[in-house]
Amino acid sequence: MTKILLVEDNEMNLDMLTRRLQRHGYEVISAKDGPCGVAMALLERPDLILMDVALGDMDGWEATDLIKANPLTSSIPVIALTAHALESDRRKSIEAGCSDFDTKPVDLPRLLSKIEACLGRRPPQSDT
Repeated sequence: MTKILLVEDNEMNLDMLTRRLQRHGYEVISAKDGPCGVAMALLERPDLILMDVALGDMDGWEATDLIKANPLTSSIPVIALTAHALESDRRKSIEAGCSDFDTKPVDLPRLLSKIEACLGRRPPQSDT
C-alpha cells in the first residue's frame, strides 16, 4: 500500500484529507508541524509527502529543504499544499525541492492525479 505522510497543522484539514486519501487506498501517516514532518520522513520513509506550507516556526519550505538535504529522504517526492495560489508560492515550492504544488481547499481528483504523477503511475479512477 502506498504510504503518504501528510504534514498539516490544521486538525480539520488533517482529518478530512486523511479520510479521503484512505478511501482511495492510501496509507496515511501525519505530522503536525515542520520538525515532526522531517522526523517522520526519516523514520517512516513514506512514498510521498503532502506538505502544508504555512506551519508556524518551521514552514513547509524549510521542512522540505531539510528532507531534500538528507540522502536518506531526498528522493521522496513532496507536493506543497497552500491556500495561496500565487505564482511566487509555486516558484518557491519548486525551489525548495517540491515535485509539485497544489492549492487548498483541495480538489481531490486533481490532487490524486498529481500524487500518481509524482509516483509515476496512472491516477486511480474515482467518483471523488
